Amino acid sequence: MKTTYLFLLTFLLFNCSRADNPPDNPNPDPIPSSLYFPENNTTAWETVPMQNLGWNTNAVQPLKDYLANKNTKAFIILINGRIAMEEYFNGHNATTDWEWNSAGKTLVGSTFGIAEQEGFVDQNKKVSDYLGINWTSEPINKENLILNKHLLTMTSGLNDQSQLITQSNLTYIADAGTRWSYSNVFQKLIDVVSSSNAGNFENYFNATLKNKIGMDGYWNFGMIFSIYHSTARSMARFGLLALNKGQWKNEVIINPSYFNTSIQSSQIINPSYGYFWWLNGKTKYMLPGSQTMYNGALIPNAPSDLYAAMGAKDQRIYVIPSKKMVIIRMGEASNPQNPTFALSGFDAELWNYINAMIP
Repeated sequence: MKTTYLFLLTFLLFNCSRADNPPDNPNPDPIPSSLYFPENNTTAWETVPMQNLGWNTNAVQPLKDYLANKNTKAFIILINGRIAMEEYFNGHNATTDWEWNSAGKTLVGSTFGIAEQEGFVDQNKKVSDYLGINWTSEPINKENLILNKHLLTMTSGLNDQSQLITQSNLTYIADAGTRWSYSNVFQKLIDVVSSSNAGNFENYFNATLKNKIGMDGYWNFGMIFSIYHSTARSMARFGLLALNKGQWKNEVIINPSYFNTSIQSSQIINPSYGYFWWLNGKTKYMLPGSQTMYNGALIPNAPSDLYAAMGAKDQRIYVIPSKKMVIIRMGEASNPQNPTFALSGFDAELWNYINAMIP
């Protein structure tokens, strides 16, 4: 009887101790299944130890060496929102901002989508409904063919030889919707939002997107480029929003229907392009500055469900839903002799190193 009593007493004391002092990691799973979102206005961000992920740790240093040698400044990998890898190179650090270049097109597309869901703009309306007639140098019957959706999908049919977005340079090449061509004409969507009741684009972007998800950064607007600058972690925040299809925690930032449309083929001419998102896993693609059609996927050695924001000098946001992963790369051009507008050979090289590390 005494033995039984002592056993019960020991059992109760042990379990009380466990209840009062829970383990540091109450989730025993190596990869927590819940999606994590960092709080606003804090540097705190949950991490997941690389050794818990089953990664090949012998491949980590070769990846770091490659990134450093390719003029990288920041590189982040998120798994379910948690930081699995965060590295800075070449004088950069977590508080230094950098240019997004054309990767920032996705910010413009997202802001337009928010303005549409709030009733300020309509992708199926003419651009001239917002900017007035003669915003181009096209004949009026051709200008009237251009809808906001054509700007979202790079199918305006406007001259793409000059990156200077002035009325005199916006001349006719093809009817809207019949020709895909990567150009800076998309920036007219900034003017469309500003001309609507949404008001000043940057103020609207700050209130409805940037501040909602805790990004830092600022816009540098110009007639050639409108470029966003931020820290790598802010780029990662936007990537996390994209991984969760436009929802941050329990708040819908970008309408799911609009976001899901933005990561699908937006037209049949270049199926590897959505609403400013590049889409992997399609059967063919076109590149900026060319009308050549290439067969196969954008990045054959990357996951087929990957969608990406890509900018000049190899600014990258890779979103891979099947791996619950976001990857960020900021820096100078990997090849200074070829600072491409978007896709480059760097992507396939980088994914060789990533694939060696991640099963």
